[in-house]
Amino acid sequence: MPADPHRSVTSEPPRSPGTSAVEVRRSSRRRRTVSAYREGDRTVVLIPARMSEAEEKRWVTVMLDKLAAQESKRLLGDRELTERAARLSEQYFAGRARPRSVRWVTNQNTRWGSCTPSEGSIRLSHRLQGMPDYVIDYVLCHELAHLLVPGHGPRFWRLLEAYPRTERARGYLEGVAAAARLPRPDEAARDEDSAEDEDSAPEPGPAP
Repeated sequence: MPADPHRSVTSEPPRSPGTSAVEVRRSSRRRRTVSAYREGDRTVVLIPARMSEAEEKRWVTVMLDKLAAQESKRLLGDRELTERAARLSEQYFAGRARPRSVRWVTNQNTRWGSCTPSEGSIRLSHRLQGMPDYVIDYVLCHELAHLLVPGHGPRFWRLLEAYPRTERARGYLEGVAAAARLPRPDEAARDEDSAEDEDSAPEPGPAP
């Protein structure tokens, strides 16, 4: 039986013993969407046939992270978020960022997080719930950095470099936004509390 020209197997990303294999299936009928599911002892990722090898590798990583997050989903309460932010501040910012409140909100659909430095408050979109821990930590670090440096200038990005998984987290969020075909922040209506927000973490684009 001839091999299916629309099916390929990838070994990316590297896996440790005991981790299921990854099979990528390409479909000429699939134009934009990417999906993944477990099938026995392997993970199947479905992608459009026209996708490049580089895009394939990126989407495999995104979908593996997404599946892992769904399978180990645990919701953090506002109290746990505040404690987590305090630990991240100590670890990456020498404890200089001191938020007074950190909480989930449901009215941020075009940004992942926001903060009001004058009040020391941080808000995270409920859409982050269930995502990998390193992604939530990145958004928290992003907002913690804004408590110290306003705007997204060079000083801000240098400060955020302290968090070692910044690029991977940004790539994950870019993949999620692309998969959901969400509107860009400048194309969507502003959130209800945006008038009081000094800084926020929008859907990520290319880093400055």
